[in-house]
Amino acid sequence: MTNIPDELIYKAARGDMKAFEEIFKLASGFVYAVSYRVTRNRADAQEAAQDVFLKVHRNLGKFEEGTSFKAWIYRITVNTAINYYNRRKRHMMRQGDFELAELTEGTDPEVDARMEKEEKEKKISELLGKLNPDQRACIVLRAIEGLSYEEIAKALNVKINTVRTRLKRAREILMKYTEQEEARNEMQ
Repeated sequence: MTNIPDELIYKAARGDMKAFEEIFKLASGFVYAVSYRVTRNRADAQEAAQDVFLKVHRNLGKFEEGTSFKAWIYRITVNTAINYYNRRKRHMMRQGDFELAELTEGTDPEVDARMEKEEKEKKISELLGKLNPDQRACIVLRAIEGLSYEEIAKALNVKINTVRTRLKRAREILMKYTEQEEARNEMQ
Protein backbone atom coordinates (compact mmCIF):
# COMPACT_ATOMS: atom_id res chain seq x y z
CA MET A 1 0.00 0.00 0.00
CA THR A 2 1.39 3.37 -0.93
CA ASN A 3 1.74 5.93 1.82
CA ILE A 4 -1.31 8.06 2.29
CA PRO A 5 -0.44 11.69 3.00
CA ASP A 6 -1.57 13.04 6.37
CA GLU A 7 -3.21 15.99 4.63
CA LEU A 8 -5.45 13.61 2.65
CA ILE A 9 -6.46 11.81 5.85
CA TYR A 10 -7.17 15.14 7.55
CA LYS A 11 -9.36 16.30 4.65
CA ALA A 12 -11.27 13.02 4.56
CA ALA A 13 -11.82 13.15 8.33
CA ARG A 14 -13.37 16.59 7.90
CA GLY A 15 -15.90 15.26 5.36
CA ASP A 16 -14.10 15.80 2.03
CA MET A 17 -15.49 12.92 -0.08
CA LYS A 18 -12.92 13.40 -2.86
CA ALA A 19 -10.16 12.89 -0.29
CA PHE A 20 -11.90 9.78 1.03
CA GLU A 21 -12.28 8.46 -2.53
CA GLU A 22 -8.53 8.94 -3.01
CA ILE A 23 -7.82 7.02 0.21
CA PHE A 24 -10.14 4.29 -1.06
CA LYS A 25 -8.27 4.12 -4.39
CA LEU A 26 -4.89 3.93 -2.65
CA ALA A 27 -5.89 1.33 -0.03
CA SER A 28 -8.64 -0.81 -1.57
CA GLY A 29 -6.38 -3.36 -3.26
CA PHE A 30 -4.40 -3.80 -0.09
CA VAL A 31 -7.54 -4.15 2.07
CA TYR A 32 -9.03 -6.72 -0.31
CA ALA A 33 -5.79 -8.73 -0.47
CA VAL A 34 -5.47 -8.93 3.32
CA SER A 35 -9.19 -9.77 3.65
CA TYR A 36 -8.90 -12.52 1.06
CA ARG A 37 -5.87 -14.08 2.71
CA VAL A 38 -7.66 -14.19 6.06
CA THR A 39 -11.11 -15.32 4.83
CA ARG A 40 -9.90 -17.48 1.93
CA ASN A 41 -13.17 -16.63 0.15
CA ARG A 42 -13.60 -13.97 -2.55
CA ALA A 43 -17.18 -13.03 -1.66
CA ASP A 44 -16.35 -12.68 2.03
CA ALA A 45 -13.21 -10.71 1.19
CA GLN A 46 -15.23 -8.29 -0.95
CA GLU A 47 -17.85 -7.84 1.76
CA ALA A 48 -15.19 -7.47 4.44
CA ALA A 49 -13.37 -4.85 2.35
CA GLN A 50 -16.59 -2.87 1.93
CA ASP A 51 -17.23 -3.14 5.66
CA VAL A 52 -13.67 -1.96 6.37
CA PHE A 53 -14.18 1.21 4.35
CA LEU A 54 -17.50 1.89 6.06
CA LYS A 55 -15.69 1.60 9.40
CA VAL A 56 -12.82 3.76 8.18
CA HIS A 57 -15.26 6.42 6.96
CA ARG A 58 -17.20 6.37 10.25
CA ASN A 59 -14.09 6.44 12.44
CA LEU A 60 -11.66 8.57 10.46
CA GLY A 61 -12.29 11.44 12.85
CA LYS A 62 -10.98 9.23 15.68
CA PHE A 63 -7.73 8.48 13.84
CA GLU A 64 -4.89 9.91 15.91
CA GLU A 65 -2.39 12.10 14.10
CA GLY A 66 1.16 10.83 14.30
CA THR A 67 0.12 7.16 14.33
CA SER A 68 0.53 4.86 11.38
CA PHE A 69 -2.50 4.89 9.08
CA LYS A 70 -1.28 1.62 7.58
CA ALA A 71 -1.25 -0.08 10.99
CA TRP A 72 -4.66 1.38 11.80
CA ILE A 73 -6.26 0.12 8.59
CA TYR A 74 -4.48 -3.26 9.00
CA ARG A 75 -6.06 -3.70 12.41
CA ILE A 76 -9.52 -2.83 11.11
CA THR A 77 -9.08 -5.10 8.09
CA VAL A 78 -7.76 -8.12 9.96
CA ASN A 79 -10.40 -7.90 12.68
CA THR A 80 -13.19 -7.49 10.14
CA ALA A 81 -11.91 -10.34 7.98
CA ILE A 82 -11.60 -12.65 11.01
CA ASN A 83 -15.23 -11.87 11.85
CA TYR A 84 -16.31 -12.76 8.31
CA TYR A 85 -14.24 -15.95 8.40
CA ASN A 86 -15.83 -17.02 11.70
CA ARG A 87 -19.33 -16.28 10.37
CA ARG A 88 -18.72 -18.38 7.27
CA LYS A 89 -17.26 -21.20 9.34
CA ARG A 90 -20.33 -21.26 11.59
CA HIS A 91 -22.62 -21.11 8.56
CA MET A 92 -20.80 -23.94 6.81
CA MET A 93 -20.97 -26.10 9.91
CA ARG A 94 -24.75 -25.57 10.09
CA GLN A 95 -25.29 -26.14 6.38
CA GLY A 96 -22.97 -29.11 5.99
CA ASP A 97 -21.63 -27.57 2.81
CA PHE A 98 -19.87 -30.04 0.51
CA GLU A 99 -18.25 -29.17 -2.79
CA LEU A 100 -17.68 -31.51 -5.72
CA ALA A 101 -14.83 -31.06 -8.17
CA GLU A 102 -14.76 -32.39 -11.72
CA LEU A 103 -11.55 -33.57 -13.29
CA THR A 104 -10.96 -32.83 -16.93
CA GLU A 105 -8.71 -34.66 -19.34
CA GLY A 106 -7.01 -33.47 -22.47
CA THR A 107 -6.92 -29.79 -21.64
CA ASP A 108 -4.70 -27.34 -23.45
CA PRO A 109 -1.41 -26.14 -21.84
CA GLU A 110 -2.87 -22.77 -20.85
CA VAL A 111 -5.65 -24.47 -18.91
CA ASP A 112 -3.13 -26.89 -17.38
CA ALA A 113 -0.96 -23.98 -16.19
CA ARG A 114 -3.98 -22.23 -14.70
CA MET A 115 -5.08 -25.44 -12.97
CA GLU A 116 -1.57 -25.96 -11.59
CA LYS A 117 -1.56 -22.41 -10.23
CA GLU A 118 -4.99 -22.96 -8.69
CA GLU A 119 -3.78 -26.22 -7.13
CA LYS A 120 -0.82 -24.43 -5.52
CA GLU A 121 -3.11 -21.70 -4.23
CA LYS A 122 -5.46 -24.38 -2.91
CA LYS A 123 -2.60 -26.07 -1.05
CA ILE A 124 -1.53 -22.76 0.49
CA SER A 125 -5.14 -22.06 1.42
CA GLU A 126 -5.48 -25.53 2.96
CA LEU A 127 -2.33 -25.00 5.02
CA LEU A 128 -3.55 -21.59 6.16
CA GLY A 129 -6.83 -23.30 7.05
CA LYS A 130 -4.99 -25.43 9.61
CA LEU A 131 -4.27 -22.27 11.60
CA ASN A 132 -6.64 -20.38 13.84
CA PRO A 133 -7.60 -16.90 12.55
CA ASP A 134 -5.12 -15.11 14.84
CA GLN A 135 -2.21 -17.28 13.71
CA ARG A 136 -3.30 -16.99 10.07
CA ALA A 137 -3.44 -13.19 10.33
CA CYS A 138 0.10 -13.11 11.73
CA ILE A 139 1.44 -15.45 9.01
CA VAL A 140 -0.27 -13.44 6.26
CA LEU A 141 1.00 -10.14 7.58
CA ARG A 142 4.55 -11.46 8.08
CA ALA A 143 5.16 -13.88 5.20
CA ILE A 144 2.93 -12.44 2.51
CA GLU A 145 2.67 -8.73 3.33
CA GLY A 146 6.22 -8.50 4.72
CA LEU A 147 5.43 -6.59 7.90
CA SER A 148 7.85 -6.51 10.81
CA TYR A 149 6.88 -8.01 14.17
CA GLU A 150 6.36 -4.51 15.53
CA GLU A 151 4.08 -3.53 12.63
CA ILE A 152 2.06 -6.72 13.09
CA ALA A 153 1.72 -6.02 16.82
CA LYS A 154 0.43 -2.52 16.06
CA ALA A 155 -1.89 -3.74 13.31
CA LEU A 156 -3.44 -6.42 15.52
CA ASN A 157 -3.28 -4.33 18.68
CA VAL A 158 -1.37 -7.02 20.60
CA LYS A 159 2.01 -7.21 22.31
CA ILE A 160 5.05 -8.10 20.23
CA ASN A 161 5.59 -11.28 22.27
CA THR A 162 2.06 -12.37 21.36
CA VAL A 163 3.01 -11.96 17.70
CA ARG A 164 6.17 -14.01 18.23
CA THR A 165 4.21 -16.77 19.99
CA ARG A 166 1.49 -16.89 17.32
CA LEU A 167 4.07 -17.02 14.53
CA LYS A 168 6.07 -19.74 16.28
CA ARG A 169 3.00 -21.90 16.82
CA ALA A 170 1.75 -21.27 13.30
CA ARG A 171 5.10 -22.30 11.82
CA GLU A 172 5.15 -25.44 13.97
CA ILE A 173 1.66 -26.38 12.75
CA LEU A 174 2.57 -25.69 9.12
CA MET A 175 5.77 -27.74 9.41
CA LYS A 176 3.86 -30.65 10.95
CA TYR A 177 1.29 -30.73 8.14
CA THR A 178 3.95 -30.28 5.45
CA GLU A 179 5.97 -33.18 6.85
CA GLN A 180 2.85 -35.36 7.02
CA GLU A 181 2.00 -34.53 3.42
CA GLU A 182 5.54 -35.39 2.28
CA ALA A 183 5.39 -38.70 4.14
CA ARG A 184 2.06 -39.56 2.50
CA ASN A 185 3.44 -38.72 -0.95
CA GLU A 186 6.49 -40.93 -0.38
CA MET A 187 4.30 -43.89 0.55
CA GLN A 188 2.25 -43.66 -2.63
